[in-house]
Amino acid sequence: MNRSRTRLLATFVLSGALLLSACGGDTATADLVSVEEGHVLLAEPPAGLVVLDVRTPEEFAEGHLAGAVNINVEGSGFEDAVADLDEDAPVLVYCRTGRRSANAITTMQDLGFTELYDLDGGIVSWTHVGLPTER
Repeated sequence: MNRSRTRLLATFVLSGALLLSACGGDTATADLVSVEEGHVLLAEPPAGLVVLDVRTPEEFAEGHLAGAVNINVEGSGFEDAVADLDEDAPVLVYCRTGRRSANAITTMQDLGFTELYDLDGGIVSWTHVGLPTER
């Protein structure tokens, strides 16, 4: 590699590092977790874990993860209801297949939640691999 390309690459890397550090470390992120990772998370829960089902009450009644709280993301009071949760607690969010949980997580990030986990594929993937639900 010639000297000017090396210098250009070094400048690019340094600029990227500075940009990332300027963004700060307190930005809320959400981890997409597989059903297997979700199962481990429930089996060995971190302190204060909230399991949040964001489907409709009717869907929730058909079967949900053990200990789940149901707050319908498409309901009119979603923001107010989740605002009552501890924004610093870890929250595993799921829906039927993943679309609504992604929407819920975006809203929760805007509200200041800091440790969010999105169950990849939702309860459909959970039950597809034979993991238990309750009614």
